[in-house]
Amino acid sequence: MNRIAKCKSPLIFAISGLLLTIMNSGNSHASSLIDFFKDNGIKAGGWVNAGATYNANHPANGYNGSVTFTDRANRFQLNQFNVYVQRTVVTEGNAFDFGARFDFMFGTDAIYAQAFGIPPFDVNSGQPLHRGNWDLDLCCSSTRTYGIALPQAYVETYVPVGNGLNIKAGHFYSPTGYETVPAPDNFFYSHAYAFTNGEPFTHTGLVGNYTVDANWAIMAGATTGSATGGWDGAFDKQLGNWGGLGGITWTSGDMRTSANITGTYSATSTRSNKPWGMYSIVLQHRITPKTHLVLHHVHGYASGVLLNGVVKNAEWYGISTHAYYELVEDLSIGIRGEWFRDKDGFRVISPFRVMAATDNTGSSFAGSFFSSAPADYFAITLGMNWKPAKKLKMGWKPIQKLNIRPNVRYDRASGIDQTYRPFDNRKEQFLFSLDATIPF
Repeated sequence: MNRIAKCKSPLIFAISGLLLTIMNSGNSHASSLIDFFKDNGIKAGGWVNAGATYNANHPANGYNGSVTFTDRANRFQLNQFNVYVQRTVVTEGNAFDFGARFDFMFGTDAIYAQAFGIPPFDVNSGQPLHRGNWDLDLCCSSTRTYGIALPQAYVETYVPVGNGLNIKAGHFYSPTGYETVPAPDNFFYSHAYAFTNGEPFTHTGLVGNYTVDANWAIMAGATTGSATGGWDGAFDKQLGNWGGLGGITWTSGDMRTSANITGTYSATSTRSNKPWGMYSIVLQHRITPKTHLVLHHVHGYASGVLLNGVVKNAEWYGISTHAYYELVEDLSIGIRGEWFRDKDGFRVISPFRVMAATDNTGSSFAGSFFSSAPADYFAITLGMNWKPAKKLKMGWKPIQKLNIRPNVRYDRASGIDQTYRPFDNRKEQFLFSLDATIPF
């Protein structure tokens, strides 16, 4: 069945019907549904994020090399139209509580939020794999870049044991690292290599969070549905490949400093017991109420992977630093510097979208060519967050939370021992971008 036909599935019709019902507030059925949600503590919301990136190299293939999410050069992107329905559970008390969340995303970022953790070809043997059907191929192959993702679908419960235990089961965003997929939760429009290439985006499985005391919290869980070590798994394939997910967080008494260590570990797939793992360390400190510093380190490895016809152990690691300063109310500036090493050419793909959209016949609707370049990747990004509604006295409610983010980014790849370069066959590139996010 082709991708266009799959877009007509009952799942998509059901989701579309729900969205139309919620948004049509003049309809009596929508009013009843809203009342039902309110009475039961259920919230519906979302955001729209869109922008454009100018690439001074004017790449012939239209992609910004190894940069993901903001990967289209010199053209507009509707990155995320995300709608969610959620009932949030309590995080304290003496009674059980239950909740759930479901997210629907449309846009150019959807391919990165999909459960693509089963690659088209086995990373250890190169044999074709049957990819999962959770949210791959739901629609839009004719656009090259737009798609649909169902990045979160989980149930959650609060268990009144000790200081309280929260358990989440289903498909959810990864708790590892610093940056995340949802646009409103990031300072910059573009993402760091540590996030896009060093860490998982989502998991399928379960995870529990327990607060030990005012300073310490722990996390532990299990992942499944993936042929890439528990990363980005789905519900219908590789369910025998269980792995671990864990972490610990320390927060100072004055809440100004925190340290978080998270990691994953699993056999690569049901076909291979070769280990695949990573850990991430995030240190944060507020020097002043207006100044925020972040240091992020990530280190990952995969054993016995097939690279250019040779089986070898792959390793990747990097460090990124972030600094943010609030100039005035609703106007902040930030800088991010990064070094990411992929000496085996296993994690950094140019363009990543083409690889993620490849099927087990070797064809991709997003393009005809992708490549990896074993290299050290350096990037520096300057950005700004401006929420103009209050300053400009914008009274229209839908744009009260409008956030505008101009970015300037420089990328460079060093130590490349091959002819092809990642930035349209160059070693470096300058990107100038502007985006806007409207939560609702």
